[in-house]
Amino acid sequence: MKSIGIVRRIDELGRVVIPIELRNKFGISEKDPIEIYVEGSTIVLKKYEPNCIFCGNSKKLTEYNGKLVCSKCLEKLSNMKKEEE
Repeated sequence: MKSIGIVRRIDELGRVVIPIELRNKFGISEKDPIEIYVEGSTIVLKKYEPNCIFCGNSKKLTEYNGKLVCSKCLEKLSNMKKEEE
């Protein structure tokens, strides 16, 4: 991971400000959801993108029983159901 030389301090509530240059570069706007996770000893902040629960694809999603499924996985599931009948 390449450092870009911006240092920010965490405030007393545990918050950190993401610089406007980075928000603009990654298309992050006010109120956008941000995903926070750990990779080894690194904390990663990433703009949240909903994705398919089976393959991780983030395009052409459909909600089914509260879960997101892409069109390809939905087709595979549909074919499985037809084979069972």
